[in-house]
Amino acid sequence: MKSKLTITVDSELIPAAKRYARSKGVSLSSVIEQALREATGETEPSFMEYWRERFAETRKTPPEPGTDPRYDALVRKHLYL
Repeated sequence: MKSKLTITVDSELIPAAKRYARSKGVSLSSVIEQALREATGETEPSFMEYWRERFAETRKTPPEPGTDPRYDALVRKHLYL
């Protein structure tokens, strides 16, 4: 279960921390949570990290254009091609 936590940090650190989180594709809360896990020795991945890894394992490359009529129809419908 997640809980809200209020922290106080140097105001000059906040923009750099947000840029770092954005470059990693995660929230600032996730960055802080991971840092706390590492500092306390917990190794359990966060909910987002767990599922990001799972989705990366199952990600498939799309079929070549013209080889799958269903895929082509979805592309035309949703990408307006």
